[in-house]
Amino acid sequence: MLNDITIYTDGAASGNPGPGGYGVLLISGKHRKELSGGFRITTNNRMELLAVIKGLEALKFQGSNVTVYTDSRYVADAVTKGWLFQWEKRGFKKKKNADLWIRFLKIYRQHNVKLVWVKGHANNPGNERCDQLAVEAYKSGDLLEDTGYDPITENRIDM
Repeated sequence: MLNDITIYTDGAASGNPGPGGYGVLLISGKHRKELSGGFRITTNNRMELLAVIKGLEALKFQGSNVTVYTDSRYVADAVTKGWLFQWEKRGFKKKKNADLWIRFLKIYRQHNVKLVWVKGHANNPGNERCDQLAVEAYKSGDLLEDTGYDPITENRIDM
């Protein structure tokens, strides 16, 4: 029997766009694992979504019961309100971050995932730790290129 897994996530960007990072805290029983990474130029929403993806991709067993805590309304609402599945049906036409949403869906469907929105900067220890990891990651100087970030489509106004 698989343990239930709790994942806390956060993304951050200094400027939007600007340098950014993600932080993830995975908890399963007595086990804890932290993940983080930083990028030279990206957006806050990309980092929020990438944090969830990285957390789910780190799971060892398919079919895990996972509760993901995020302070991103963008991520939580897209899934819980069903918008993401409508975007998918329309081929993500005119949607920002399609590359990450497609990657998210692939790993999301391998597990039993519940997304829960939490208020950011509200003394939630898991969320606060992930925020710290995300900020440290983009301040580290060891930054990757966010190859999916496109400043042309990012500045487009979606209707």
